[in-house]
Amino acid sequence: MEGGAFAQFLPLILIFAIMYFLLIRPQQKKVKQHQAMVEALRRGDQVITQGGLIGKVTKVKEDGEIEVEIAEGVKVRVVKSTVAQVLNKTEPAK
Repeated sequence: MEGGAFAQFLPLILIFAIMYFLLIRPQQKKVKQHQAMVEALRRGDQVITQGGLIGKVTKVKEDGEIEVEIAEGVKVRVVKSTVAQVLNKTEPAK
């Protein structure tokens, strides 16, 4: 009887394992990559926000914000985590 009970739960275990490898693990990897990208932001990087704004980072603040220049003389404060993509990275100063 013990083998029969295990056989009943085997499909559920397999479904969970498949979901873990196809859905959960890739999502965790994507979140880690985004966090690393956000932490690596520096002055001069050209970024795209989730709202679709494209601009250049002019200041990186410690409280989770960055200042982005979206046009000449027009600067906006943006929450770091809303940066969707970094277009151009600046080279670190030596």
